[in-house]
Amino acid sequence: MIPMLQTKLWLKFVVVCFSLSVLPAIADNADPLVEKREAQAWLKKIQMAAQKLNYSGTFVFQQANQVRTSRITHVVDGKNELEKLEILDGKPREYLRKNDVVSTYILESRTILVEKSFTQEFFPAMLAANAADLTEHYDLHKLDGGRSAGYDCLVITLEPKDNLRYGYRLWAEKNSGLLLRAQTVNENHQVVEQIAFAQVSIGGIDKNAVRSSFGNTALWHVEISSISEAAVLGWSVTAVPPGFKKIHEFKRMVADFGGVPAPGATVTQHELGQMVFSDGLAAISVFVEPGSQSRTDGSMQQGAMNIVGKRQGDYWLTIVGEVPAAAIRSVANSIEFKSK
Repeated sequence: MIPMLQTKLWLKFVVVCFSLSVLPAIADNADPLVEKREAQAWLKKIQMAAQKLNYSGTFVFQQANQVRTSRITHVVDGKNELEKLEILDGKPREYLRKNDVVSTYILESRTILVEKSFTQEFFPAMLAANAADLTEHYDLHKLDGGRSAGYDCLVITLEPKDNLRYGYRLWAEKNSGLLLRAQTVNENHQVVEQIAFAQVSIGGIDKNAVRSSFGNTALWHVEISSISEAAVLGWSVTAVPPGFKKIHEFKRMVADFGGVPAPGATVTQHELGQMVFSDGLAAISVFVEPGSQSRTDGSMQQGAMNIVGKRQGDYWLTIVGEVPAAAIRSVANSIEFKSK
């Protein structure tokens, strides 16, 4: 099992089951160049707001027929960025982040998993690229009007220029720029994934609110992840969609059986490599590991996420991305291994 909170592909514990709002029409006399520049400025404001503001709220993530409710609290304390993500459905989980270090609190095994996070592209901090770079592959529009979680919003739409990525609708609070709702839409303008705050407070958040809710954890088992930035030697991907660039390569040790080991248990491990590609909005990950386990080649789709698993020589490859199925298949078929 791939550890959570390393890419937004494995962690999007976010967001909502709102009824779809009717988007306001773009004015016929709008200057396209001015509109694009305004939309770019708002994307930058959305990006900065998620990192620099104090906020706390409950959000819902709807992906196909799955719905998860979570609560996030974000506080800036001097030079430190502090965050707590609480999973409100199913088994109790908490994720506490201080800058780029994430601690996962697992109640049933009294375990704390500590690992470095190389990406922070999680709701409401979804944007990773320079807004100007996105215009090469998306048409941007700014629409007045809209309301979400009780706040007046501006709506930014990003329409893809090809069929290898999805479109997006972003609701940003008019004053602060905080992202309150995001929809992922397919080529038929149907919503395939939705994420939004049901309730949120902006400003005035006590920094004590980002402490663990589990009380005294002094006797809990602490496990330090071995993840590190390292090249996945010999492997290359030759057909990523235009605009996607390799932004990270990781290596980590994972348990052979997957899941979380019980405190004191001895388990065998194997190395898992990961390559991450992104166009600044969507991400594609390629995972490489020894293929000794019995698995069957195949593919599946869950909301906006497409997944392909395949055996290649002595290795097992898992390709995961929030892109259409055609893009994932192209990536999967272009993976090459060249031994020295």
